[in-house]
Amino acid sequence: MIAARRGERSPEFVQSLERGLSVIKVFDAEHPRLTLSEVARAAQLSPAAARRFLLTLVELGYLSGDNGVFEVLPSVLSIGYPQLSNLSLAEIVQPYLDEVAHELRASSSLTVLDGDDNIVLARASASRPMTLAVNVGSRLPAFATAAGRVLLAGLPDDELDAYLKRAVLRPLTPATIVDPVALHAELMKVRAQGWSLVDQELEEGVVAVAIPLRWRHGRLVGALNTSTHTTRVPVEQTLRTLLEPLRATATGIEADLQVYPSLYRPRPIGS
Repeated sequence: MIAARRGERSPEFVQSLERGLSVIKVFDAEHPRLTLSEVARAAQLSPAAARRFLLTLVELGYLSGDNGVFEVLPSVLSIGYPQLSNLSLAEIVQPYLDEVAHELRASSSLTVLDGDDNIVLARASASRPMTLAVNVGSRLPAFATAAGRVLLAGLPDDELDAYLKRAVLRPLTPATIVDPVALHAELMKVRAQGWSLVDQELEEGVVAVAIPLRWRHGRLVGALNTSTHTTRVPVEQTLRTLLEPLRATATGIEADLQVYPSLYRPRPIGS
């Protein structure tokens, strides 16, 4: 999907290969067995074209076809499984971060919770850097960052209560929330709405928005964050500008992660 949005197809583009792959892609967890007409409709192919592709894939050993019903065979994993098995979460996410950072002209990152801090696993920088240097491996206090609050809000209640009891909430700017009761209320708000906005609490002049990144069965594996410098535009407008592209980015990443039945074993958040 990313490559398709970056530019027009080259003269070397092989449309028949695209169509063949589109036939494989219509099979998923909700549609493991399909008839010829169902494949043709889902792949937007004529029945005759769908039939040729299906029978070719059967002959190659990627599909089975009994009584007019087709099903993907495990051998289809040989197409990409070895390459996917070597990808880390950061490597999967990085192209998406690059694209959303370019689209928004705002720095974007993937972070996970590590102790009481969130640590940056992947990052794409905007042309205009923040005063505070943030790079891959940087540790930031979870309580004062949009990504950190998303991750804290995803903790079980007992772990969150333990965090609030031990955390040292120090003012990083005049706007930083340092009262545990107020922070807890903010985290409950983040949990309910599914996103966090931090306005100049980590660094003056910087506003950040973050949303959760989830793996299979809704498991929280990290937070996607984008940050930009404040302008004369109301913060609510900045939220509207940043939130939807960030959500679209998360949707794309989560779709990619669904193909990892056992390859990607995310580190439990809060461990």
